[in-house]
Amino acid sequence: MNKTVMIVEDDERIRYLLKIYLNNDGYNVIEAVDGNEALKKFNKNIDLIILDIMMPNINGYDVCKVIRENSNVLIVMLTAKSEEDDKLLGYELGADDYVTKPFSPKVLTAKINVLMKRLEASTPSIKTEGIMKFADIEINQLSHDVYVKSEKVYFSPREFDLLLYLTINKGLVLSRDTIVDNVWGCDFDGDTRTVDSHIKRIRQKLKESTALITTIKRSGYKFEVVE
Repeated sequence: MNKTVMIVEDDERIRYLLKIYLNNDGYNVIEAVDGNEALKKFNKNIDLIILDIMMPNINGYDVCKVIRENSNVLIVMLTAKSEEDDKLLGYELGADDYVTKPFSPKVLTAKINVLMKRLEASTPSIKTEGIMKFADIEINQLSHDVYVKSEKVYFSPREFDLLLYLTINKGLVLSRDTIVDNVWGCDFDGDTRTVDSHIKRIRQKLKESTALITTIKRSGYKFEVVE
């Protein structure tokens, strides 16, 4: 079944170009001209959202925040802003990637293809049980569901991949560079501070769990369980 991408962009020309490139790569495309329409049209069958930030009424940051409250759909933020802090805010809200205008539709489509392949590759075989338990945390690798104290908590695809990587390497100190290479991929061209913003969000979602992500000064992070 073809994957579905929703383009949320108030510039009709950009929507038109992206739709052509995405259709040519076999994607189904849903269009939204602003944040209001995006929230109305969003549904569980959408696999990825290209989300412009600077839009009237509801900006992209707010749309991302609302969607992240109950969905782990892939989100690529699209904006004319290039400041590092703006990108970090997007990542903190749950974005999976960030593209700055002006951009090449061909390059953006290639980036989307990579994100889709990584998402598929991170899903284990249906033949395995795929459930990991650490203290009061349960991670289902098949459904990508995470439960904290028996309560389901939504994680973005990147947050889920990061949490899974940390738990698989329980007790080991992992540097930011190592985490980036294994979770984002060696071709990631962003800042390693992105790891910090994702760790912050994961910690917030783990709440009062006895499982902790510990910061190791000048080294990185370690996942451990308090007995």
